[in-house]
Amino acid sequence: MSPPKIDRAGVAPELRKLERRLFLRNSLSIGGLSLLSGCALDDNASVEQALSLMSRFTDRMQALLFSRQRLAREFDPSRITHPFPFNAYYDESDVRLVETSSWRLEVSGLVSDKSPWSVARFRTLPQKRQITRHICVEGWSAIGDWSGVPLSVFLQHVGADLRAKYVNFRCFDDYSTSIDMATALHPQTIMALDFGGNPLPPAYGAPMKIRIPTKLGYKNPKYLASIEVTNHFPGGYWEDQGYDWFGGS
Repeated sequence: MSPPKIDRAGVAPELRKLERRLFLRNSLSIGGLSLLSGCALDDNASVEQALSLMSRFTDRMQALLFSRQRLAREFDPSRITHPFPFNAYYDESDVRLVETSSWRLEVSGLVSDKSPWSVARFRTLPQKRQITRHICVEGWSAIGDWSGVPLSVFLQHVGADLRAKYVNFRCFDDYSTSIDMATALHPQTIMALDFGGNPLPPAYGAPMKIRIPTKLGYKNPKYLASIEVTNHFPGGYWEDQGYDWFGGS
């Protein structure tokens, strides 16, 4: 699906950051990769090993630079993209529907309270609104209006071990991704229940989406089914296929 027309001047700074990162990654010569990896890059396996090494290096550098005090830019309502685009690894006609009233979020891992959560229960917790830019790894972006529970508030409420390394998300469309605990505790990382002041529609991830404006779009899972706090590296749908795990925007 083609993205909507957007304000190129407004998105330019964010896209330039993404372009610089991709340029640095892609401009390394085979000789440079060989020196960095210690491998003779004369076969596909060696090339994949070198690229995996570079991806892990990129993840480590992004994690070192990440700060919970550094906020993604927030926008005036007049900048919201209409219509906000649907984006997934399948067509919008294939969206899987779930009855919001019967939906429960499964909670597991290093937490004290593993009881499932309904939408009604989530709405009893403090809510936060943000108008932020969704940046897709494919090179387009759109500004949206999300509201929901700060993930940090939820993790504290269920007694999560905040010293754990990862938070893993699984979705009922068979998608998955995971983030580091520092990102989970960032004040702009929210468990979105609403879009544009109304409950999330199916196209945008109903009944819950994890909205992380400090990450690229593939790190913002929709159709959430479960959350796990863990010290075991979880990977993710796209990350297991070679995408950077940290995925910072």
